[in-house]
Order: sequence, then structure tokens, then C-alpha cells
Amino acid sequence: MELKQGEGGLTLLYQGKTLVECFLTMEGMAAGAYMAKALGVEIPAAGESVAARVSTGVLFRAVSIASLDFSVDESFVLLERWMEEAEMQRGGSSDLT
Repeated sequence: MELKQGEGGLTLLYQGKTLVECFLTMEGMAAGAYMAKALGVEIPAAGESVAARVSTGVLFRAVSIASLDFSVDESFVLLERWMEEAEMQRGGSSDLT
């Protein structure tokens, strides 16, 4: 997968096809930042891209995070849960280890 930052915001691509677009709005950039974190990559500079190689479980959580409505308080409960799950699935550190 490829996370690309263009003039309109962040785009997550798979084999050149768009999976998710996060536009240059307050909500869109928040969603894009959380999505990048879930994927375990940094947000690329404008006009650049970064590769992300993740499992389908991490991809599901990243796409779900990008789809959250951050104007709804309950979204942050889901965000926290999905971020933790994505980190565990990427092999991140855990309180259990």
C-alpha cells in the first residue's frame, strides 16, 4: 500500500487504486493522521508518498478510523480501541509484555 499526500490531502492507495481519501479539512487531516499512525507510518511531505505493508486486520482498522465522524464524542472510544488493536497487530509493544 502507499500513503500519498497530494494537493487535496492524504490518499491511501493499493495497486494504484484509491482506498481512502482524507481531504484538507480539520476533520480530514485528523482522520489522515490517525490512519497513518494506525498503519505505522509517518505522514509524507506534500507531493511524496510512503509505503505501508500491513495485515488485512490493520488495514481494516486504518480504513475504519478514517471513516469516523470526529464530531461525535463516541467516535473517540472507537478510535482509541482501533488504534490499540492496530498497534498490537503490527507487533507493537503491549502492557502484557
